Amino acid sequence: MAAFEEMGVLPEIAKAVDEMEWTLPTDVQSEAIPLILGGGDVLMAAETGSGKTGAFCLPVIQIVWETLNDLESGKATTTSGGAAPPSSTNWLLSLFDRGRALAVTPDGLRCQSREQKEWHGCRANKGVHGSKKFFYEATVTDEGLCRVGWSTGQASLDLGTDKNGFGFGGTGKKSNARQFDDYGEAFGMHDVIGCYLDLVKGEISFTKNGAKLGVAFTLNAQQKSQTYYPAVVLKNAEMSFNFGAQPFKHPPSNDFIAVASAPKECVRENPTNSSSTRSKEDGKPKCNAPQAIIIEPSRELAEQTYNQIQKFKKYLKDPIIRELLVIGGISVKEQISALNSGVDIVVGTPGRLEDLIQGGYMSLTHCRFFILDEADGLLKQGYSALIDGLHKQIPKITSDGKRLQMIVCSATLHSFEVKNMAGRLMHFPTWVDLKGEDAVPETVHHVVVMVDPQKDRSWQNLRKHIPTDGVHERDKLGGNNPETFSEAVKMLKGEYCVRAIKEHNMDRALLFCRTKLDCDNLERYLKQTGGNQFSCVCLHGDRKPQERKANLEKFKKQEVKFLICTDVAARGLDITGLPFMVNITLPDEKSNYVHRIGRVGRAERMGLAISLVSKVPEKVWYHGEWCPSRGRNCHNTTLTDQGGCCIWYNEPNYLAEIEDHLNVTIQQVGPDIKVPLNDFDGKVTYGEKRANMGSNYQNHVQQMAPYVAQLSELESKAQLLYLKRHMAAAAN
Repeated sequence: MAAFEEMGVLPEIAKAVDEMEWTLPTDVQSEAIPLILGGGDVLMAAETGSGKTGAFCLPVIQIVWETLNDLESGKATTTSGGAAPPSSTNWLLSLFDRGRALAVTPDGLRCQSREQKEWHGCRANKGVHGSKKFFYEATVTDEGLCRVGWSTGQASLDLGTDKNGFGFGGTGKKSNARQFDDYGEAFGMHDVIGCYLDLVKGEISFTKNGAKLGVAFTLNAQQKSQTYYPAVVLKNAEMSFNFGAQPFKHPPSNDFIAVASAPKECVRENPTNSSSTRSKEDGKPKCNAPQAIIIEPSRELAEQTYNQIQKFKKYLKDPIIRELLVIGGISVKEQISALNSGVDIVVGTPGRLEDLIQGGYMSLTHCRFFILDEADGLLKQGYSALIDGLHKQIPKITSDGKRLQMIVCSATLHSFEVKNMAGRLMHFPTWVDLKGEDAVPETVHHVVVMVDPQKDRSWQNLRKHIPTDGVHERDKLGGNNPETFSEAVKMLKGEYCVRAIKEHNMDRALLFCRTKLDCDNLERYLKQTGGNQFSCVCLHGDRKPQERKANLEKFKKQEVKFLICTDVAARGLDITGLPFMVNITLPDEKSNYVHRIGRVGRAERMGLAISLVSKVPEKVWYHGEWCPSRGRNCHNTTLTDQGGCCIWYNEPNYLAEIEDHLNVTIQQVGPDIKVPLNDFDGKVTYGEKRANMGSNYQNHVQQMAPYVAQLSELESKAQLLYLKRHMAAAAN
């Protein structure tokens, strides 16, 4: 139970798992659960019986329940089966009157579509009519194709393609009734478009960054009497909107008013925003939009997964997760009735799922997880087009601002069909392939520093040292016995960690410790050592979820330099451009070594991984901080073979296993932790790569300094040349 909680699984779910006699997570669960909880797309390959179903069901159940819980407590603005606008009194983009692949942020002021081949549009939740002049602003916040303007409620969401929509596009064209004419000029990233509606004169016009572009459209008498809604249509683009709640970047002329300030008698609600109206129009209730859809290739597998979900969610109450099995052989009327009552997770086979979705009985508008189990089987059965079609219908960002996560399980990830599908549909997925071979990326240089307390006796003269884990509190220390050297190693590793940070001017690094207690001790020591120079936070299972989330955000935002974590807590972390990693202790699982050092050297940036390896055996806690028989803060420092809770940890043996596993000899450097510039094992080493890459390792000022000096010299020469010519001309 504790092992699953350490990965971030809720105690209620861990309790259910414990009752199923799962003492420890399997390899695939250890890999996949943190990745999914962290928000990533995952490709999973594992043998039958490896715990694959639990690997995706456990985190999906947890996230679905947490979302429902937030909604019930008022922390979120939407429901799993249909959302209400954040505030009906505010002007916002409609969460309902929008294309199926267009996402609206929770505040209702920004929208995005990542569909690259189709246009998807949206209208505001309110419109204006009467004899007034109205205005709003739209800003391009990401590259792509976009049109913005005004439309009536009868207009197509593809703004400007019928007579009721009037748009201005980024290509510099105005459009109405599929008539695209030159107007103004093109606009793009960061440009601010002012949208003017003059219902006195019957004119629609636009500005770009405050510059007037002239009248774009003239409305006839009938058109002037219509209600007009701010409207937008996007193709792989993003825009933000200001309807007047905030100051405009380029305020309109005095006689135009913000739509948000329009008199009440001039404002009409978008009828599509009404949930009751939607039910009548769509013929389906708002409860029929699950957060997770799990597709299985057979009824038997679907039933098996469904039963597992029921077991896992056993202790999750208030709110209760509602799951539904959608397969043939069960009355479709019963399934429709269940959907109408509200469903959060759907497990089913392709045929019945397709029937319910195409019949309008199941909505994909709030699907957070799209999961394909036994994907190679689904593809072999000819469901590739169905999978593509369903994925296309699901918004890539839900109305509550969550990104769609896709999880694919397969017997092998190396088949052409699976790789091809992953490339089409998934967002930078992480591969969890237990059948593949571990290897160190070419962008990572890893070295070992041997910590030998018999040769390096500096530990005897330390006035202050890192707090140790207490395993030697009952041992007699002194002389040359193993216990003394073990305690010395613990002290020296703190010193070597500080030395590594200083030697390589580390501004960002992951520091891996073996236990949560070691993490806490290192955090305390670094904070006492150097203030901001060693600013750090911890990430492990004993920290509360909110603290863990806050600490990770601090590190990602570079508010602190170092993130101290255990193996389990760090799985799934993907921090762009991370240059350094330090193993305070080698992991006892050789595969974890690869996972640790793989956190650096991403995005073609060279990374340096340093491992501090004790030359002598080190006595450590076997169970971490939680003793199965004595609970937390165990003080039984006797060895496990004598009924105690400690073991001797032999890092040279673990190092040999890692090298054998990777089929390499890891370079060793001295206690000064200097990494030489040389070739090693045919690979470009860290130092040489760093020297060649330059810009990725020097800060911007250092990198640009020589170019700035050169420019200064050229400017000086140019000015002298100008003065000489000016003086020569004056003399003549």
